[in-house]
Amino acid sequence: MKIDILKSKIHKVTVTGADLNYIGSITIDESLMEASKIIEGEKVQVVNINNGERLVTYVIKGIKGSGEITLNGPAARKVQKGDQVIIISYASIELSEAKNFKPTVIFPDENNYI
Repeated sequence: MKIDILKSKIHKVTVTGADLNYIGSITIDESLMEASKIIEGEKVQVVNINNGERLVTYVIKGIKGSGEITLNGPAARKVQKGDQVIIISYASIELSEAKNFKPTVIFPDENNYI
């Protein structure tokens, strides 16, 4: 039996942009992606600390070292620049593996740097 388990979390980053006219997704600084082991195209849940909104989208790689966290397309309606969000990814793994699995959780600073 497989279960869904926390794989990666970027805890409390600041939204740097919201682009309603983009096709969709969330753009994340490549440095944050690498540190959290989140890859481009991966499905993520975004939780807005400021207003309680939750959404699911996929990741686009942003410029490394930029601190960028931009919600694109319809997701841009659920955040405002300056909101703080938590970005979460999950993995579906065997129950026996899950018991010993250790997720990757990072805590960037107020400028979205590690």
